[in-house]
Amino acid sequence: AQLSCLARLLAAKNLTADFGSFPPDLLLFFHPSEVRAGTCREFYARASRGNLDLLPRGSFRRTRLLRGALTCLGVRGSRLEPQQLGSLGALVCALEPGTIPASGPAILESLKLCPALTGAQQDALNALLLTGDTAYGDPSSWDLRTLQDLGPLVLALNQTTLSFVAEAVREDFRRSIAAAYSSQGHSQLEKSLILLRAFAAASATSHPRVERSADGCPSEPITADTILFYTHEEIDLCLSNEYLIENLEAVLEQPIPVQLYQILKKKVDEFFPSGIPEEQLKRLGMLSCLYTEQEISQWLVTSSDTLSALLSTSGGCWNNSQVQQLLSRYLALGGSLTGPLLREIGGERLCNLREEQIQQIPAEAVGTAGQLDISPCSQAKKEQLYRKAREHLAGGPGPYYCQIQPYLGGAPAEDLKELANAGVAINMDLDTFLALNPEELQKLSVIDVKNLLGENLPQLKEAENEPSVVSWVKIQSQRELDCLLGIGLQGGLQEPTGTATPARPTTSASVTSTATVPT
Repeated sequence: AQLSCLARLLAAKNLTADFGSFPPDLLLFFHPSEVRAGTCREFYARASRGNLDLLPRGSFRRTRLLRGALTCLGVRGSRLEPQQLGSLGALVCALEPGTIPASGPAILESLKLCPALTGAQQDALNALLLTGDTAYGDPSSWDLRTLQDLGPLVLALNQTTLSFVAEAVREDFRRSIAAAYSSQGHSQLEKSLILLRAFAAASATSHPRVERSADGCPSEPITADTILFYTHEEIDLCLSNEYLIENLEAVLEQPIPVQLYQILKKKVDEFFPSGIPEEQLKRLGMLSCLYTEQEISQWLVTSSDTLSALLSTSGGCWNNSQVQQLLSRYLALGGSLTGPLLREIGGERLCNLREEQIQQIPAEAVGTAGQLDISPCSQAKKEQLYRKAREHLAGGPGPYYCQIQPYLGGAPAEDLKELANAGVAINMDLDTFLALNPEELQKLSVIDVKNLLGENLPQLKEAENEPSVVSWVKIQSQRELDCLLGIGLQGGLQEPTGTATPARPTTSASVTSTATVPT
């Protein structure tokens, strides 16, 4: 929201022409009309270096940015030439899946810039690789160097493609992941696990022969450094529970196959038959994801530090029901949610809480949580969260609109009218406008909508077929739509021939001000 507000402020002061001095993240929020045709290639090349995750997939802004870049580069149809792909940079990640086979092998290097590909994009990538008509050749001819040269694209390989790769090559690559992991650090754990899971499904794992003691266990104890060289049966039988608990972090840092986690969980539970102490819960990492809702309901989670540790070290593997149970247990034991905790939880998981649980969240926590995406929430929960955010932010420091914007989907019409007539240009973006409660939107006048959207008013024409916009237009006077908006919206109420309906009265407060939101 702060970047969006800053972009609007720069546009209002005509400072957008010198985009070379702005960070790439900020350029993502510029409107295409602010980009000059003569410098658009340089603009989009710089914008493509920004963090595209700031614009959610499928959002109006992300679609608009890509459309502007494609228009600037003269792209027609699905096929992109190598020079166009190079100019798009990471914006390639937002292209439709059909662009991948249409553009051919040249697109592969560009796709390496993508942090993640959608399922459809991965399918298209695999189909292109299976043709064998790329720089990497037929998958049956790949060696260890080929898999390494694929770089991040190897994360998108499916079982069909991997089945064509020689078993020995797959095993060499699996071992190279394990060998390199210790030097890469914990941040690579999730990607390493994805690769190991895929390669484990495609090939059998080889294990070195070791000397055995009388009980069938290796003569040398299994440690974090050697755990990858033993079968699951050997680890189950021979890994010391005491060693595991003392060295849990070191063991979990290894890129171990997902099936092994169940064995480690069993050993942890055996060591703590009466329940895992709270201090030990913080150390579970991705093991915590294997616990059922029933098991989580017995955890002693009283500290915000424990809750944060469980959520942040789980590698994103929690499902919604697990998170809901964890939060329910924390709240039931007297815990309180804070702004940082809400950011850790995320908007989607927050929406899965029951209404009575949301009611327990302090207003200050919602008001300080920052950019939460509450679009998946029911309307009742959106209204709950909006009231809490408004309670905390009303009269507070900083630009009110930029802080309340994530929660406006729960705002009543009277509050939206107050924003519209505040005498401050808020320039509401179209994504936020379309996320307003449709029932409350119908209560806004033409001048209200004009003042809310401000300089973004012309974009409303692009959304004229959205259901909420269609419904709103139908109950407005066509004369007001034409005279006050002047953007070509059609479908309003027509005046009877020979009569003149006066426009809705406006006050000086409802005239759009040229003031800007403070930043």
